[in-house]
Amino acid sequence: MSKEILDLEPKNVWKHFYSLTQIPRPSKKEHQVIQFMVDFGKGLGLETRVDDVGNVIIRKPATPGMENRKGVILQGHLDMVPQKNTDLEFDFETDPIQPHVEGEWVKARGTTLGSDNGMGVAAAMAVLESKDVDHGPLEALFTIDEETGMTGAFGMKPGLLKGDILLNMDSEDEGELYVGCAGGTNANIRMKFRQEQVPAGRIAYKLLIGGLKGGHSGIDIHLGRGNSNKILFRYLLHCEKKHQMRLTSVDGGNLRNAIPRDASAVFTIPERNKKKFEKCIQEFFRTVKNELSVTEPTLKIEAIPVELPAFVMDRRTQKRFIRAVYGCPNGVVRMSDTMPGVVETSSNLATIKCSDGQINIQCLMRSSVDSAKEDLGFAIESVFKLAGAEVWFDGSYPGWKPNPDSPILKGMLAVYKKKFGKVPAIMAIHAGLECGILGAAYPHWDMISFGPTIRHPHSPDEKVNIATVGKFWEFLVETLKNVPVK
Repeated sequence: MSKEILDLEPKNVWKHFYSLTQIPRPSKKEHQVIQFMVDFGKGLGLETRVDDVGNVIIRKPATPGMENRKGVILQGHLDMVPQKNTDLEFDFETDPIQPHVEGEWVKARGTTLGSDNGMGVAAAMAVLESKDVDHGPLEALFTIDEETGMTGAFGMKPGLLKGDILLNMDSEDEGELYVGCAGGTNANIRMKFRQEQVPAGRIAYKLLIGGLKGGHSGIDIHLGRGNSNKILFRYLLHCEKKHQMRLTSVDGGNLRNAIPRDASAVFTIPERNKKKFEKCIQEFFRTVKNELSVTEPTLKIEAIPVELPAFVMDRRTQKRFIRAVYGCPNGVVRMSDTMPGVVETSSNLATIKCSDGQINIQCLMRSSVDSAKEDLGFAIESVFKLAGAEVWFDGSYPGWKPNPDSPILKGMLAVYKKKFGKVPAIMAIHAGLECGILGAAYPHWDMISFGPTIRHPHSPDEKVNIATVGKFWEFLVETLKNVPVK
């Protein structure tokens, strides 16, 4: 066991968080953590069930004297984003995360930490286990597959839960109360290509883009970080024009909700262009590194000679493919007019894969304004349909509209002010929280999202601030104590 993690305060939260790091739980592979949560609930003698899609629900009766309070649902998701450094051998389906203390933070060794949303789940577990936390009727809802499709939230049936207030513990800035979030939609693109014979007199290279920070495609999208797919295709367009490049394959990004950190392409050029090409790639590296010197100081661009491939992509598809990706909207599209400093609409050009004569591309669009999200989808669709691609949309989920008259918001503002001497900020987040989806099935719920401070989720740089976990826990305990009567 990691002694340093288990000695952190509050110990009751950190011990549960550590136990979660030892259970493989990548999205869509949550069977082990589902069983773990069932065993945990039943081990406490609490009513525990798994619904039809795999969500775990645990009920705990009110503490004596609190039976007349409104029912509260503590909510978090069980899955985590599986991202690692490319030089690390690690299997997210079998290997435990290796957390460690680094100054004021807890981080993992070369992988995502899983504090998104392990900290929220751990806090709920601590409340369920507690003997000294006052609360009314309590339910804990642990959803599955939040990160890749919000399957658990979408699968929640009306009537399963009895509470009136949802406390979503999946936000990532302590001292902020979230009352709204962006909705999202996946754009899927498919193109076919013919495999043609490699022209004579050619040599082959594999171009590698790496060393980028990546990050959460909602929370971090405004930070100006490099997108490996966009950088790669910027050079492919140049290389096609200047060096008669013929493309074979592309492999960029691996998760729709993570800013892509790595991308590669295999292509051929005439052997006579070898020196000119190798000089050109160094100039391109210097140019991009200069542009991204602040946001991406560890950017790497490298062209490695490889054996000639078995084929190249037909020239017509190659031209259309490269130009469509080059022109695809990516990053912040518009900032919010009503929530200063918050992104309204964005797109993440997330994954590009080529295999067996087919190109598959996925973008994740986010917006707090449904019409703006739809308009962005039309823009992406137009770019790729002009290139002859098939385009379709799926995985759409609603945003969460703020309720300025929320009773639980007013109560939590008062609790925080009394406890910590200041008023927390009221925020909306440019990320997909499950509140919008769950609220559609339970429209009477009063909802708030909050949590400790987490930085760089969805990347191996993910970290959680130790001190804020204590404040988050104290705030949760005081909030439960002060829930209004029915």
